[in-house]
Formats: sequence, C-alpha cells, structure tokens
Amino acid sequence: MFLANAKVDSVTQIGTNVFLLKLQSDKIAANAKPGQFVNIKVSNSNFPLLRRPFSICNVEGDYFTIMFTSVGEGTLVLQKKQKGEFVDVMGSAGNGFSLDGNYEKAIIVAGGIGAAPFPFLIKELEKIGKGIICLSGGRTKNDCITYEMKNVSIATDDGSFGFKGNVVELLSSQIDRYKNERIKIFGCGPNAMLKSLQQFCFTRNIEAEISTESSMACGFGICQGCPVQSATDKNKFLLVCKDGPVFNVKDIELP
Repeated sequence: MFLANAKVDSVTQIGTNVFLLKLQSDKIAANAKPGQFVNIKVSNSNFPLLRRPFSICNVEGDYFTIMFTSVGEGTLVLQKKQKGEFVDVMGSAGNGFSLDGNYEKAIIVAGGIGAAPFPFLIKELEKIGKGIICLSGGRTKNDCITYEMKNVSIATDDGSFGFKGNVVELLSSQIDRYKNERIKIFGCGPNAMLKSLQQFCFTRNIEAEISTESSMACGFGICQGCPVQSATDKNKFLLVCKDGPVFNVKDIELP
C-alpha cells in the first residue's frame, strides 16, 4: 500500500449523478488489482474529516480511475476537482477478485454504483480468455450503469428498461442458458442485492465472489470499524478493508 499525492487528470460525468475521476499515480496504478480500493482524503482541510473508500474502476498506464455518485459533502468536493490539482490517496488496499479457477465464463452482476469495480475486472478477464456476460440493475433506467461492460442485459425495478425486476431475478431468468458451461459469478452492489445473490449461488451451487461495501475510518484494519460476520466461525468477524472487500460467498454472513 502506498500514500500518494495523485494528480487529477479529469472529472467526467457518465450518467445521472455518476462521475469518473481519473488520477495519476504510477505506484498505485502499477500495483492495483481488480476489486481493490483506494482511500481518499477529499480535501486539504479537516472537513470532511475521514477518508472515503472507492473501488478502483480502471487502470491505464500510470493512471487509475474511480467511479462515484455525488451524494454528500465528500463526493461533491471530488466532483469539483480540477485538472492539475492533487488528491491525497492511500492504496491500493484490500483483497481483490481472484481470476483463477476452472471456469469458462464470468457473469458480472452489478447493482447501481456496484458497477464501479467491473471495468478493471473485465479488462483483466479478457486478457486470460474468459467469456464475459454482464447484468446491471437499478430502480430505474437512470440508475443502471453499463460503463465499459460487455454483453450487457439490464434489469429495472420499475420496468422502465429491459427486464422488469431486480438484477438477481434477471440472473435467475438467464442462468439455464449456461448450464453446459463452467461459470463463475462476480457481484457488487448494495447488501440486500448481495445477500440475494449469495442465496442464489448457494441454491445453484455456483462459484461466486462478491465485493462488499462498508463505511471505513482507517481503511487498513486498525480501527476495526468495518466488521462482517464469518460464515465458518460464529465467534469471528472479518474486516471489509483488510480481509475484503472481495469475499467468496461461502465465507461471510451478510446482515
């Protein structure tokens, strides 16, 4: 993990209140893996005080990108960053996705801003020759993010676009297409979606990894502020920042 003053290259709006922040840091970019995150101090003042964690959305050379929705004081500050400014970044942090495994096809399941880690993952999966299917869901069409996704199907709760229902229901409606293939599921989204996806994978005995979300203070395990219950030891808690944010679905119990 590195502490870097990353240089702002651009802030780009890609959807309704969805932005990409492209930053330059050769050390962070060179060491990043899909599914890891960076912890960002959004301003030089003491407000907001705590760093904000963001999935690494993509890496290109010495540059890395984060995706975020502008919903609070911290992300509003990021939205207003200008080219040439510097941002205090700690990363890359946490455990990312495991690309290894005896599977032919990766099924990406994203809920809302849970699409953030997948452009980087998709690029790395393509390098090792895996087939890729992407499912993206949201409350409405405007909540579905498809940035840099491949072979995408959409699910909307209100039926305003694509499949009417949530993204796990969309997955259930399509899963029999792949019954003769070895598949692995990669998921990220709100906890309710991940819990539903976890149960789906248990029922179907499908290999899967999920990227979890949590508020963090330190971002590297000292504060113990982002616990998640271990599924194998009821007396043990794992930390999203250190043991995750990516977990095998069999290893944790979601609230």
